[in-house]
Amino acid sequence: MGMERKQLNDRERIEAVLEILKKQAPLTVKQEKFCNDACVERFLRARGDSLKKAAKQLRAALSWRESIGIDHLIADELAAELAGGLAYVAGHDDEARPVMVFRIKQDYTKINSQKSFVRLLVFTLEVAISSMSRFVDQFVILFDASLFRSAPAFLNLLMGTLKIIFDYYPGRLHKAFVVDPPSLFSYLWKGVRPFVELSVVTAVVSSLDFDDSIEDAAFASCRTRAASLRFDPVVAATARLGGSTSSRFSFTVSHLDSLKPWYLSTTTRATPRAVMPTASPSLVGASPLNARSFSFASPAARYTPRASRSIPSTPCSFPPLKHPNQQQQQTPRTPRPSFLQSPATLFTFWKEGQAVVSRGERERESFLPFLRFYRRPYDEMAYRSKMRSPLGGLRTQTLSY
Repeated sequence: MGMERKQLNDRERIEAVLEILKKQAPLTVKQEKFCNDACVERFLRARGDSLKKAAKQLRAALSWRESIGIDHLIADELAAELAGGLAYVAGHDDEARPVMVFRIKQDYTKINSQKSFVRLLVFTLEVAISSMSRFVDQFVILFDASLFRSAPAFLNLLMGTLKIIFDYYPGRLHKAFVVDPPSLFSYLWKGVRPFVELSVVTAVVSSLDFDDSIEDAAFASCRTRAASLRFDPVVAATARLGGSTSSRFSFTVSHLDSLKPWYLSTTTRATPRAVMPTASPSLVGASPLNARSFSFASPAARYTPRASRSIPSTPCSFPPLKHPNQQQQQTPRTPRPSFLQSPATLFTFWKEGQAVVSRGERERESFLPFLRFYRRPYDEMAYRSKMRSPLGGLRTQTLSY
């Protein structure tokens, strides 16, 4: 049986699964429309290309859809949930995948039955699937867990949702993010994670780590740059008076005097000073054009080697030059711990020339493209515009006219 399965191509495997379904019970028109080639391929991949297992799961999915009544599910039945924004399609990501946001409150599970939540979940999934383009077959889910106070209650809700997606929507979930869960949720999730089928594509993140996002930082830098280029009358008045607010030089001249350095000034002072300092013989005979360059350093500081020179008083914008005979001092490298010293190193993933990236950092980086959907306010009219008939109901069909 295994050799025959390997020899079958994709089309033959799809036809074999459909034949098994028709032998069990004839398919209706809607069921045949649901069991297209892409749907059967997803069920085959979920069951390891096993024809019998894929046919069994597909038959269970068809029976479940009939019990839920998906063909008769419309938006008018969930008017209160849609008005409150409990579950909706926020938009599409860069890969044209629909992004769903679930903001279920803890009181909702107490007031409403489990069947009501399942119908709300299925309705949101069907709206997301109907809004997909031709070459897209996956979606993204964002769970806002900040509205839950009990970690076990939210864990039950999350596991039930992932169970429905795995059993009846195989291969559809691209990524699921749990945002701001209760404090004890991380400990409970670590315990049940190995037993959840879709735990590999489920990540737990915190929205507090993205307060200063890249887009906000870029906007702030542009705003600061624009503010620095504005016209300031105080600065302009200071420039007309000839003032300087530099931390290195400070001088002020009047309107009648020209801007000249101290060594070129021709005005008389109360205490006469020599134009050229006598302590620097190298400045004797210097012309006014090059005297300014010689006045910033003494002869001793100019001719001493750079290796023994102290830090200059004037800040320098370029690093100091190294002496050719001076050897660069290398800091000793920290040795990598062995397995005998730390057995935990066996379970870490080392990369050549790179630091070890934890799972939390990878999850935060993967959530960054979907942060805008999480922070975007809910718009009921925009969400209803994504609904296609008959999911939109009578109200949406009226608005479409």
